[in-house]
Order: sequence, then structure tokens, then C-alpha cells
Amino acid sequence: MIALLRRDLMLAIRVGGGFGLGLAFFLILVVLVPFGVGPNAEMLSRIAPGILWVGALLACLLSLDRIFQLDFEDGTLDLLATSPLPLEAAATLKALSHWLTTGLPLTLAAPVLGVLLNMDAQATAWLITSLALGTPALSMLGTFGAALTVGLKRGGLLISLLVLPLYMPTLIFGAEAVRRGADGLAATTPLLFVAAITAGCAALLPFATAAALRMNLR
Repeated sequence: MIALLRRDLMLAIRVGGGFGLGLAFFLILVVLVPFGVGPNAEMLSRIAPGILWVGALLACLLSLDRIFQLDFEDGTLDLLATSPLPLEAAATLKALSHWLTTGLPLTLAAPVLGVLLNMDAQATAWLITSLALGTPALSMLGTFGAALTVGLKRGGLLISLLVLPLYMPTLIFGAEAVRRGADGLAATTPLLFVAAITAGCAALLPFATAAALRMNLR
């Protein structure tokens, strides 16, 4: 399992399309926002939670089609399906690898980018917490979408169409937690919803992802 995780991390770093592409997209999006909405610091501070959460969500989408596609093309996915390692465990490792190369770097970079949107320190703490709790769910949902479309031509666009509606609850509660934290209100409830979504995804999606892979490999 460790060897598979290490291999996926090395491929994400060497081949590209992992954290580098996601971070670059995240940075460009945040830099462009003030040009679109104007330099009003108060407005930027108010919309910053939503912009940063949407940016993280879209950045996660960029590398979803690579989760299984390369392994499908070179036959590695067939070997994984017939190896002693349960396909559910392999799916979990794929989601973990995606989070380590995409979700975690975005979570660490978000406070720095929040400064560009005039986000205050109190809101930044809630932003880090909500992204740390929510981005694993984005990776697990994306892994499930990648398993459904593995082997399809132009599957990247289809993954986005399948996964984006599933991302909405995490986006809504994550951004709401940051907004409430910035306003000095209790943000525990939306954070608990984000944590519950992540826990539910961790409990169910490895099995759904493995079933989708078996169906596509027949």
C-alpha cells in the first residue's frame, strides 16, 4: 500500500497535473478576482470565503481525469484489480494521493492568497479549518467520478459534470463556516456538516469507486 501511494505521489510530481497545476490555477483565479469586481477592500473581504472555496473546488477538478486514466492505459489498473490488495484499498489510496498533491497544498496556500483578498486573520483560521476538513471529501468524490468515466474519451469534461453537483454541499457549508467565523458568529454547525460529509464519503465511496472500476474493467 505504501509503495502504491509513493508511486502515485512521484507520478503526480514528475508527470505534472498535480499540485503545481492546481496551485497555479488557484493563484491566477484569486489574482484575477480584484480585476473583475474592483479594488474595493471591503467587498473583497466579504466575498473572499466564497471565492477561495470555489477556487479550491475548481483547482481540485483539474487533475481528476488523471487519477485512473494513466493506470488504465498502461494496464496497471488491471494488475491492481487482480492483486491481493483489495480494490477498495487501492481506491482509498488514490483519493489520499490526490488530496496530498492537490487538497493539502491548496489548504496551505489559501491563507497567503486570502491576504490578496483582504481576508482578516480570524476568517483565515476558519478558512484553513474548513478546507482541511472539506478537501478530503472533494478528492474522494472526484476519485469516484474518475472511476465512473475511466476509459472514456474526453472523460475529463464528463467527470466535471458528474462531480460538480456532488461538490455543492461541501462548498456551501465550507464557505458558510468561513463567513460566520469572519462575522464573529458560531461556525461550529457548518463545520460539523463538512466533517460529516467527509466522514460519509470515507465510509461509502471506496466501495462505490471499487464497484465502478470493476464494472469498467469487464
